Amino acid sequence: MAKKLIVITGPTAVGKTELCIDIAKRFGIPIINADSRQIFRDLPIGTAAPTEAQLQQVRHYFVGQLDLQDYYSASMYEEEVMTLLQELFKTSDYALLTGGSMMYIDAVCNGIDDIPTVDNETRTLMKQRLAEEGLENLCNELKRLDPEHYAIVDKQNPRRVVHALEICHMTGRTYSSFRTNLKRERPFGIIKIGLTREREELYRRINQRVDEMMQAGFLEEAQHLYSKRELNALNTVGYKELFTYLDGTWSLDEAIERIKGNTRRYARKQLTWYKKDPEIKWFTLDNSKQIQNAENDIYNYIIQQS
Repeated sequence: MAKKLIVITGPTAVGKTELCIDIAKRFGIPIINADSRQIFRDLPIGTAAPTEAQLQQVRHYFVGQLDLQDYYSASMYEEEVMTLLQELFKTSDYALLTGGSMMYIDAVCNGIDDIPTVDNETRTLMKQRLAEEGLENLCNELKRLDPEHYAIVDKQNPRRVVHALEICHMTGRTYSSFRTNLKRERPFGIIKIGLTREREELYRRINQRVDEMMQAGFLEEAQHLYSKRELNALNTVGYKELFTYLDGTWSLDEAIERIKGNTRRYARKQLTWYKKDPEIKWFTLDNSKQIQNAENDIYNYIIQQS
């Protein structure tokens, strides 16, 4: 039978971790993590990384393996996962990839454009320019150097803007000239599964998870990382808000409410991205009984697609 990569995705807090552990156990396979922040060490609470107990149940790849200052990208992830899959498929007909980082999943399923790796000198220079000149000035520069990419880039995301400028300055070419968006053929089949919940229930779970993260020591984790706040790995929901509290700008209550609101916003963004993919088969999770039923339905669906 043809090898199959099972991809299980969905918005943050929908319940991917526990369900995927159960699915992995059924097939006797490990889990390939597709969360761009859980791959870093020292962020277990803020990224809702699998717990030690969960890691002991099923082997996980790409969890807590990088230092915070390490450079990493979706293209590097694609290369490493493809190498790993070659090994995993030697002993199993299935592999399981799960997470909520849309670009990482897309890189494995469809390939990613061959964009050059930015050298340290250029990265340091652009980081300094962002701090000194601000995001608006860099956006204006990108508009001048690469108007095509400027038209589609998230202008509120400094990482995206700066990366495009890094490529422009390092190569002398526009960032958009490297973007071919050609889908690469894969030597295995892909079964895409999406998990969702009713919106109010998803929001309730997000709010509850933030409260539980705070109780688990998220603030202390952020305090420990405060001196490293400029690192890209920490430019994410949760840490940014707590760093603003630690700056003295917001109260702790306001920071927590901002985390909840920004996490809900991110979940909407994830769903918007996923809904564009007609290959995803959606399963709705509800209470514990329904989750068990959904797990059985997902397992049967995978078997049917094999």
